[in-house]
Amino acid sequence: MVPFIDIVLVLLIIFMVTAPVIQSGVEVHVPKTQFVREISEERLVVSLTKDQTIFLQNDPVNIHELVAKIREKNPKAASQSIYIRADADAPVGILLTIMDKLKVGGIDNVSMVTEPLDRKGSSSK
Repeated sequence: MVPFIDIVLVLLIIFMVTAPVIQSGVEVHVPKTQFVREISEERLVVSLTKDQTIFLQNDPVNIHELVAKIREKNPKAASQSIYIRADADAPVGILLTIMDKLKVGGIDNVSMVTEPLDRKGSSSK
């Protein structure tokens, strides 16, 4: 019985770590990069789609209300940490505006979500 509980706890931890990045309702094709850091903590996710729609988790949000909605979802956190999933075809100007709104709102810890490059296609290593 104990090994079964260990397996269940490991699976639970894996799902908790990957849940912030897996968003079934928001279709975003993030850019591919050579360096991709593993997710080490759970954070709120701001998504920017190709058609410039902004989502907080799976809920659409107005850019002017973004920081207030983040504070509303996680009021206890002293310093907020956010993942941004921006579509590779989204305008850079909108992405910079989102990052500016977060910075002005006091959210300094912002990380971009990317996918790793295919190892087969890269000549390095």
